[in-house]
Amino acid sequence: MKYKVINILRQFGLLVLVVWTVVSLVTLLIELVPGDPAVAILGENATPEQIDSFRLKHGLDKPAFFFTYSRDPELYRGIREFEQQPKEKERRNEQWFVSNAVEDLLVDLRVREFRWHGTDNRYMNYWTGVLHGDLGNSFKTDTPVLNLILERYPNTIKLALAAMFIAILIAIPLGVLAGTRKGSLVDNFSSFFALLGISLPTFVIGPFLVYLFAVKIQIFSATGSLYPEDIVLPAVTLGAALSAILTRMVRSSVIEELGEDYVRTARAKGLSERTVIYKHVLKNGLIPVVTILGLQLGVLLAGSIITEKIFAWPGLGLLLLDEGIAKRDYRLVQGCVLAISVTYIFANALTDWIYRRLDPRIRLS
Repeated sequence: MKYKVINILRQFGLLVLVVWTVVSLVTLLIELVPGDPAVAILGENATPEQIDSFRLKHGLDKPAFFFTYSRDPELYRGIREFEQQPKEKERRNEQWFVSNAVEDLLVDLRVREFRWHGTDNRYMNYWTGVLHGDLGNSFKTDTPVLNLILERYPNTIKLALAAMFIAILIAIPLGVLAGTRKGSLVDNFSSFFALLGISLPTFVIGPFLVYLFAVKIQIFSATGSLYPEDIVLPAVTLGAALSAILTRMVRSSVIEELGEDYVRTARAKGLSERTVIYKHVLKNGLIPVVTILGLQLGVLLAGSIITEKIFAWPGLGLLLLDEGIAKRDYRLVQGCVLAISVTYIFANALTDWIYRRLDPRIRLS
């Protein structure tokens, strides 16, 4: 019991550390991107009063982090105006400055100063809100970010699970056939399929499927999620690369397991080849496959951003791209990244649990 509690606490601590690191890095990158969210949301024609009111409402008037190392605009302007005078310019031509770029850098360093702001900053306020279940409001719609995520999150999870189901549906039969018929035509075809699936990116497979099944044959809709069958094309697009990887993994696992002693024992007992393959070989061969599936769930969530954009699938990825990154909506970007990272971590934890169920040796250790 003691070791179980320690293991749970360790996994929880790891979860908190990973989530904090990911969201902090994303927040830092967002702050480094040039531009003002107030101008991006309100437009170039917004008045200074409207911009100041917007910044005050969303806390953008506060510093981004605990400290800043920024330049004083007035001091910088004064130095630049002074150095543009003719006499000063002649004097500067005799100095060791080799280019205006170096000169601008030195001037910029001269006017920068370190300032400590304490805990009253946007970064600290955001995490305080997260601990209270508040992810902030969207800059664009002034809607709670948590509500926007909960509205789109089920669609992304549904797409990822559908893609994973399609990948498993393709990979396990094809991988078993290739593994039990090593060197045959089926094995060569599975190798070609795996190479093709890994090589083609989703932004190539997606438009091709749209052209074939939505334009030419007209079986499915090109975009949207109005009907249940609309998930087929994006799920196949997202699951193609995963099915190729899993096919190779299943094939390798089956070939390896077929050489084990327990397979010869099962055959000696008179069990049919089908029972040996699907009841014994495949069960043990699925252990590395389950590991890959758990790790690939995060890849599916990340890859779904491109797929959702192609098929206009109303998921978390489309929300992150169109409403978050495109509009410089800090809170929305942070919330989407937080949701994706937490999902990825829980998927890994579920993978570990399934791994222990499949292999008693892992559970015993």
